[in-house]
Amino acid sequence: MAYLRPRDLSVEFPIYQGGSRSLKKALLAASSQGNVARDAFDRVTVRALGQVSFDLEDGDRLALIGGNGAGKTTLLRVLAGIFQPTQGRLFAAGRVSALLNPSVGLDPDSTGRENIILRGIYLGIHPREMRPRVDEVAAFAELGHFIDLPVRTYSAGMMIRLAFAVSTCVPTEILLMDEWLSAGDAHFLARAHQRMADFVRSSKIMVLASHSMPLVEEWCNRGILLEQGRVVASGPVRDVVARYREREAAGQSTAPARQAAG
Repeated sequence: MAYLRPRDLSVEFPIYQGGSRSLKKALLAASSQGNVARDAFDRVTVRALGQVSFDLEDGDRLALIGGNGAGKTTLLRVLAGIFQPTQGRLFAAGRVSALLNPSVGLDPDSTGRENIILRGIYLGIHPREMRPRVDEVAAFAELGHFIDLPVRTYSAGMMIRLAFAVSTCVPTEILLMDEWLSAGDAHFLARAHQRMADFVRSSKIMVLASHSMPLVEEWCNRGILLEQGRVVASGPVRDVVARYREREAAGQSTAPARQAAG
């Protein structure tokens, strides 16, 4: 049985260099949201997640909802094992496939064919399990002769197609997905939609972070609304989407996001 059980997960990032303009903007934006603190040694930290807990079992499809900087991607990266929480624990069982960043697990100096094996290793799939799937992945990604060229010669769209094709070629138990796939071209998205739908149905648990409310209502049955790294609402996805829209209309969640992005 697959499950995800975060308990009081918190993530804080220390800030070591305070002089850059971009960092200054980030600190000012975060400070306006109450996410910046100083410890006993006068070190500045930014809180990305604060005491997040929930239970996911077989059949759960969870939407992570919130504005920019709400903590959605950070939470996905903790669930994927990329980030370690500064507090709390994550209890999990089941093979995890994470579609978070198209460049993660790709070596720019290796060929597309070699990267299919390498990304499989990144996803926890043994090379002997990946080798029989190389031709199918290459065909779906429509890379042609580029499959035998270094990935550094690929366009951004080609990298997305390769990463998506690899990440969805082996059934998984726990699927973690950010919305980077939306950067693909229209032709690829049309072909990818059915493949993703089949992949979602075959997984036991899915966690999707997205700004698209129609998408999360189509694919998810539960929702969590995050603001400033904390859970402010959870429950059936339609109820959480309604709560998000209410707060957005009232200007409670969108104003900090716009300031942080500005």
